[in-house]
Amino acid sequence: MGSLLVDESEYGQAAQSMIDTQLRARGIVNARVLDAMRTVPRHVFLDPSLHRRAYDDAALPTTDDQTISQPYMVAVMTQTLGVDPTHRVLEIGTGSGYQTMILARLAAEVFTIERYASLAHGARDRLDSFGVTNVHIHLGDGTLGWPDLAPFDRILVTAGAPKPPPALIDQLADPGRMVIPLGDRTYQTLVTLEKRRGKVHQTDGLGCHFVPLVGEQGWPGDED
Repeated sequence: MGSLLVDESEYGQAAQSMIDTQLRARGIVNARVLDAMRTVPRHVFLDPSLHRRAYDDAALPTTDDQTISQPYMVAVMTQTLGVDPTHRVLEIGTGSGYQTMILARLAAEVFTIERYASLAHGARDRLDSFGVTNVHIHLGDGTLGWPDLAPFDRILVTAGAPKPPPALIDQLADPGRMVIPLGDRTYQTLVTLEKRRGKVHQTDGLGCHFVPLVGEQGWPGDED
């Protein structure tokens, strides 16, 4: 893919400022991640009323009480995940599709699961509008993963879980890596899980706040 930044005269400077002041200044050094963050048009994944804030150092609301994560958090999670061009990546929580599109720029294939139909359809429409063909979207319970298409080289969970869902551990390749926020419903730690020779090794990262990971192997929802 080439540059995907649309309306560059209006938003290009804001995107470059995001790279310089929010990402590089805080230790994001992976050139492929920085290029993806610079060229994927973040404002397109938001309501037009929020376009002017799209490149701010903040998480922003989407529909269904969800959020599009702070640019720095997207970059940290993506850099930590360590995606190679040959990797098959499972994403839990498609949301607006912004993080999905970042991953699509880096991986061979992205398999993403969303529990809200409106979000899944909106993300699909946005990705299709950019001609993205290496993303597969499934509507369902992300805590159960996508067993028919496992294993996955990398798994990224974009919602906070009380513990790593066993189904996702099972579907992680060996060797493989998962990045997941773990904690309670209001505060989590960004955790990296590495599977090597049948054992899972955990490394704790920075503190964070994500919406709860709702599902059979996550938090109960209001309807449960």
